Amino acid sequence: MRIFVTGASGWIGSATVTELLAAGHQVVGLARSDASARAIASAGAAVLRGDLVDLETLRAGARASDGVVHLGYSHDFSQMAEAARMNQAALETIGAALEDTGGPLIIASGTLGAAPGAVLTERDVPDSGLHPRIAASQAALALAEKGVRSVMMRFAPTVHGAGDHGFVAVLVAIAREKGVSGYIDDGSNRWPAVHRFDAAHLIRLAVDGAPAGSVLHAVAEEGVPARSIAEAIGEGLGVPVVSVPAERAAEHFGWLGMFFGADSPASNILTRESMGWEPTHQGLIADLKEGHYFRFDGN
Repeated sequence: MRIFVTGASGWIGSATVTELLAAGHQVVGLARSDASARAIASAGAAVLRGDLVDLETLRAGARASDGVVHLGYSHDFSQMAEAARMNQAALETIGAALEDTGGPLIIASGTLGAAPGAVLTERDVPDSGLHPRIAASQAALALAEKGVRSVMMRFAPTVHGAGDHGFVAVLVAIAREKGVSGYIDDGSNRWPAVHRFDAAHLIRLAVDGAPAGSVLHAVAEEGVPARSIAEAIGEGLGVPVVSVPAERAAEHFGWLGMFFGADSPASNILTRESMGWEPTHQGLIADLKEGHYFRFDGN
C-alpha cells in the first residue's frame, strides 16, 4: 500500500516510516521544513511538503494514498487549544478524503490520565472532556461508519529508546539540575511505557490488518512504578533519590509535576491477542541502564 504519514520525521514517525518501508509499503511523509524533508528522503520515503494547517495538502496526500498514519501534533503546552483545533481540522480533512475507500487511518491518542487509578483497557471509553485530543480521536474512530478503516492507537506516555527527548529525558534533566532524582509521595503510581521500535511495529500491524473501529494500546509495560524510574535515573546520574511531597510537585518538577504523579496503568492484553503483537525490545528500566539518557549534550 501507499501510506501517507504525518509526523514522519518525528520520534515515533521516523521509526514507523522505516518499519512500513521494510514491510514493502510505499511511504509519503509530510514535511514542514527542509530538515524534515531531508530526514524523510534519507529513510527512503517520498516527501510531501506542508504542515498540519495546510488542509489542501493533507487532503491531496490522503487522496493519493491507500491509507494514512496520523502522528503529527503540536505539543506546545502554551497553545493547547490551538493544537487541538489544528488536530481536529486535520483529522476531519483526512477522514473525508478516505471515505468509502476502506483504507486504514491510524489515529494517535494516549493512555495517560484516561482512567485514573484503574487499569485502562482497550474497551474503555475515556471521558472526551479529559483532553481535546481524546475527543478528536474518538470522533475520528467513528469514521468506520463511513467506509474508513479507522484505528485509534493509544500510546504509553513514555515511548523510549536512544534519542528520546520526551518525559523521561525531561526527568533526567530535572534530576541533573536539582542534584536529586525525585518521585512524588511514595512513588507507587504506575507509568506505562513502550519501546519506540515496538510501537512502530504495532502501527505497521494496524496498517496491514486492524479491523475498522479498533482501539489498540501501544503499551509494552502496563505500569512501571515511578519510584523505580527515579531510582534508575538516580543510579545513572549518581545522585540521591528522594520523595517529593505532592504539594511540592509543581515546584520541583515544573509542568511535568501534573503528569508524573498520575497513576495511569494501561493493559495491552486485547491488543496482543487481536494483532499478534509481542513487544521484543527492552523495557524502560533496562533502557535507562543502557546509559544513553545520561549522555549530556549541552542542550
